[in-house]
Amino acid sequence: MTDKEIIKRLIAKDNQLTTEFFFVRCRPLFYSIIRHVFLYEVDYDEFVNELYQYLMEDDAAKLRGFQYRCSLMQWLKVLAIHYFVKKRNLLIKDTTQESPYNKNINETTESVSSAKSDLERIFNFMQNKRYVYVIRKLVIEDMKPEQLAQELGVTTANLYNIKRRAMFALTEAALKDIKHYGK
Repeated sequence: MTDKEIIKRLIAKDNQLTTEFFFVRCRPLFYSIIRHVFLYEVDYDEFVNELYQYLMEDDAAKLRGFQYRCSLMQWLKVLAIHYFVKKRNLLIKDTTQESPYNKNINETTESVSSAKSDLERIFNFMQNKRYVYVIRKLVIEDMKPEQLAQELGVTTANLYNIKRRAMFALTEAALKDIKHYGK
């Protein structure tokens, strides 16, 4: 398949090609970019989602602007590196060894205290601290999605995708917690 055919099908939002292109063909390239651009762990799906959103903005203006002066993979490599170098300081990273849960809240009931310690323990199972941050802000602190999206430098739609993945990661961590502490 030629670069022109790939671009045409990406613009047409061909699900099969889009999935195969971003999750099979580009996987080695994107993992290389993640290793070289970020000094902290970045979720591959989140990386692809951010890049895809960027490519598809304004009716796929970036893809439509590809001029075929080099290969699609070379162009995508340069574009992705430039985009994520600018964006990496806006992405949340874990800069402390502190628990992501606020321990300074005084609660009177034992059950609330127990629930908070359980949640803190589950948060510690989660590898992606950005997910923890999103859950804390949206679910626990009840922050408006638009406000958090602006803070993170993502669209509200992308924030909902991040939240969905974060809740999935929280569920996995909770299941691990049950296996460990349920015995």
